[in-house]
Amino acid sequence: MGNAGRWLRVVLAIVLGGVFALAGTSHAQALSPRQQAGQRVVYSYSGLTPPQSLLDRIRAGEAAGVIFFGENIQSPQQLAGVVKQLQDANAQSPVQAPLLLMTDQEGGQVRRLPGEPTLSEKQIGQAADPVAAATQAGTGAAQNLAGVGLNVNLAPVLDVYRTEGDFDDHYGRSYSKDPAVVGNLGKAFITAQQQGGVAATAKHFPGLGAATTNQNTDTQPVTLNVPLQTLRTVDEAPYPAAFSAGVKLVMVSWATYPALDAANPAGLSATVVRQELRQRLGFAGVTVTDALEAGSLQAYGATGQRAVAAAAAGMDLILCSARDATQGDDAADALTAAVQSGQLDQADFTAAADRVTALRKGL
Repeated sequence: MGNAGRWLRVVLAIVLGGVFALAGTSHAQALSPRQQAGQRVVYSYSGLTPPQSLLDRIRAGEAAGVIFFGENIQSPQQLAGVVKQLQDANAQSPVQAPLLLMTDQEGGQVRRLPGEPTLSEKQIGQAADPVAAATQAGTGAAQNLAGVGLNVNLAPVLDVYRTEGDFDDHYGRSYSKDPAVVGNLGKAFITAQQQGGVAATAKHFPGLGAATTNQNTDTQPVTLNVPLQTLRTVDEAPYPAAFSAGVKLVMVSWATYPALDAANPAGLSATVVRQELRQRLGFAGVTVTDALEAGSLQAYGATGQRAVAAAAAGMDLILCSARDATQGDDAADALTAAVQSGQLDQADFTAAADRVTALRKGL
């Protein structure tokens, strides 16, 4: 009877699998609520070795990916070893898709790995042939990241800086004061990098170019009083070029833009994410938050409350970059509870998880 029971289960699985396939059931609908929530969370950890708790989450299909910082990287060889560990855990996951393995490799001073791209965006913008320099930076970033097993770069920055030494220009993180130049160079970088097999992330929508030197959303609330016309003709202007290049992700800023939504930071604003980015500009890829522990969100509760607010606003991926795996657990637990209670819409939640899974399967 034991064998007969096993065969019956196999036959049922095949039949039900066919029924689900015919019904067009999404990938995410086949997952448990906690697994579905995990598809929307990027984890981080401290030190050089991923904790057992993170490996367990990955094996259980309860994590979308991992972000790496300088403190996680001793050498390319060490990082490649960690990536193999994570991939081995993921091979046992019920979610048959590569992990999102990401870092910030913008170029210049903002690099987590040694090597390409060595030029900052500002240096690229000032090069004799800026498009060629941006293309080379994108190619170099892809080769560098793919060489250690990473598949997502949280770059390029598409902010249009305003004055010398301001927030973006201080570290050379903006190509130009001219939105058309930013769009062209961002497109060249994105195209080259994604041809090299590493997904690109355009950031920080709708733009941090107007931020002064001290207006850093990582440390404090930032309000950018940019008129709507300027926001759309300057700050958002580089994004259509990035979309035409097929950029896979867009990171939304934690600044508040009263011209669009005076009450909420952009990444917690359905007006910014669903109306401005999705509807007006037509972005259909994956949206990702900036760091969930940012100082700009100090009035928005603990990790779980921030994660739920971001998901409600339309953010697909929640970036937990506090170098503490429990932060990712807190975010995923809160998302699970919110969708089970009806606080978050199930269909919307599934659609977001499906966008992330489609990105992962395409890598």
